[in-house]
Amino acid sequence: MSCPLQVDMVRVPSGAPPLVPHPSHHASRITHHASRLSTLRSGRAAFSLLEVMIAGGIFFMAVFAILAMVSSVLSNARSLRRVELDAGMVAAQLSITNKLTEGTQSGDFGNLYPGYSWEADEYEVGTNGLWQVDIVVHRSGLQKPADVMSVWLFRPESQSGFGRPNTRPM
Repeated sequence: MSCPLQVDMVRVPSGAPPLVPHPSHHASRITHHASRLSTLRSGRAAFSLLEVMIAGGIFFMAVFAILAMVSSVLSNARSLRRVELDAGMVAAQLSITNKLTEGTQSGDFGNLYPGYSWEADEYEVGTNGLWQVDIVVHRSGLQKPADVMSVWLFRPESQSGFGRPNTRPM
């Protein structure tokens, strides 16, 4: 059976009284040793403020470098994108008007899309105020239209022709 207390082996001269280990002596040695370790650790257990600031600076420099790189990649990807113009821009502009007039309208996209023009043919398709608008977008120098779209708009306030209803076959 082993004893819970550890006894140091000391050579005792003959005739001397035997040494009996004192339990408090052993416990005091352990406490002294533990307090010495905690003193050593407390000096090395945490990072200094300077180390934390340097690590934070390195971290944020890396994060901002990555963000700058992602931003430049996205802007380069946007510049490589080929912009296709569709007739939806003209349809959106015509859809916000309250009244339509029968006939043909035309225009261009100004500096937004130089070299493109549009033509819209508006006519009533029923006597109830339902209008059809056929939109064609042209690009200068090309015979084939860049985009074609037909939209139906309900505009009961609009009048076709000379104030009389005009119906075209659908």
